Amino acid sequence: MEEQLVRPDNSPSQEDAYTVKEIASKLKMKERTAYDFCNRTTEFKVRRIGRLLRIPKQSFDDWWNG
Repeated sequence: MEEQLVRPDNSPSQEDAYTVKEIASKLKMKERTAYDFCNRTTEFKVRRIGRLLRIPKQSFDDWWNG
């Protein structure tokens, strides 16, 4: 029997969400600084999935492009 991954309708998949490492690269900052920034920001959405943070691409891109 094949196992299927089920995720909630509102949780971002890897294709439509950035990781904190990707955000750090885009913002040219250290990963630890990016984690702190993502934990404090209200400028774009940040989803917590267990201990992981995922940033919906549309939300971040809208903020980045002003």
